[in-house]
Amino acid sequence: MRSDTHWLLYYCFDNSLLSAEQISGLASHLDPETDAEKCAKLLKNSNWVTDQTFLEEAVEAAKTNANEGFEAPSVPGISSTEVGIADFEFPAYATLESMDDAELLKAVHELFFTCQRVGVSDLHLTGGGRPRVRHHRKIVYLAREALPDALARRMNGVILSDKQREQFAADSDLDYALTLGGDEGEGCRMRFRANLVEQKNGIAGVYRIVANRLQTLEELGFPNADKIRELLTYHNGIILVTGPVGSGKTTTLASLINELNQSRREHIITVEDPIEVMQDSQNSIVTQREVGQHTDSFHSALKSALREDPDIIVIGEMRDLATIEMAVTAAETGHLVIATMHTRDAQSTLNRLLDVFPPRQQNQIRAMTAGSLRGILCQRLIPSVEDDVVLACELLINNNAISNIIRDGKETGLESAMQSGRAQGMRTLNESLDVLLSEGRISPEVAEANRTVAES
Repeated sequence: MRSDTHWLLYYCFDNSLLSAEQISGLASHLDPETDAEKCAKLLKNSNWVTDQTFLEEAVEAAKTNANEGFEAPSVPGISSTEVGIADFEFPAYATLESMDDAELLKAVHELFFTCQRVGVSDLHLTGGGRPRVRHHRKIVYLAREALPDALARRMNGVILSDKQREQFAADSDLDYALTLGGDEGEGCRMRFRANLVEQKNGIAGVYRIVANRLQTLEELGFPNADKIRELLTYHNGIILVTGPVGSGKTTTLASLINELNQSRREHIITVEDPIEVMQDSQNSIVTQREVGQHTDSFHSALKSALREDPDIIVIGEMRDLATIEMAVTAAETGHLVIATMHTRDAQSTLNRLLDVFPPRQQNQIRAMTAGSLRGILCQRLIPSVEDDVVLACELLINNNAISNIIRDGKETGLESAMQSGRAQGMRTLNESLDVLLSEGRISPEVAEANRTVAES
């Protein structure tokens, strides 16, 4: 982060205009080269700081202090060891090739931790291809030359267990979760979701990077965090978190579990594929199960979960009829169920949820869903004008009008019902895009490309 931007955020915090949580959320998404003037514009457009006179004076003072070389005071929410994507240097191939396995393992671990600090979402280590990361949805190359396949095999293979090596040798394809850092009792240990395949130029490893700490809903960028928290106060029913691949559903789900873990004294059972964010029990008891390691399938895990005295059941992804049917039944019989689906908005979510059932069950499942659904949270990460990403979100809250639409099979009326439900906290994705556009955070082209059209 630039010194002048650091000073500006210090003035905002010192004058109680920004909380530590807001600063942390902003810092985690802010481009390292954003100066104080651009940062002030973001604060004004987001309505976090509305005093234009203060901002103008703070920017001038921040620029003066930065030019004079004064070191900015410590600000809660800003890491003193922050690293930007421009600081990311991939180790020299010759250096890596000269290492023994223990040294190479340490170097690969450090590479993962650097990815976390920089804020990239994916790391690619591919034989015959240049090492690269995905940062703010864009591919960034870390070296000019292709990674030799022999070195790529060592880097991808050194972190595997003997059993994983055998499985990859047999199948030429491996999905697994990699745990790095953190000891029992630390509260949260992070895991990387990994995929390893053989391809025409050699081995290819892709690692989905998760944040190095749990974030609040506000830090994730939800403007309606309080309304989302209200959904978590229910003791039964189903809440769906949806969005396309790479939209941050896993991070949001982890944040919701953490909220429940701290605010309630209950038994939370999660079924994930794989477990990415490991959460220790706090006020609640948290039992995490991984498909493939602890259970054969989501369906079998759900079947067992209902016999394990659960209060809250979290499903990493609802994929098939059996899992969806059991989740809806559990929600109707006194459990709070939270699940994710790969759908783009509330209407397509309901269509996917309901259409998976055969015609003879349609009336029954519509009635069950109309009674048990609590809300649908849809999200997307879209490019911002600051060459970053911002969160666009849609929130459906089940009320009498929504319930009747579901029961009668008239999902085409959902958008109108959601617009009428603004007072209850509902918002459509198009409304979210309009707000981001009016705040100057996204371009008209991006807004138009992400708009949804109601299905007929």
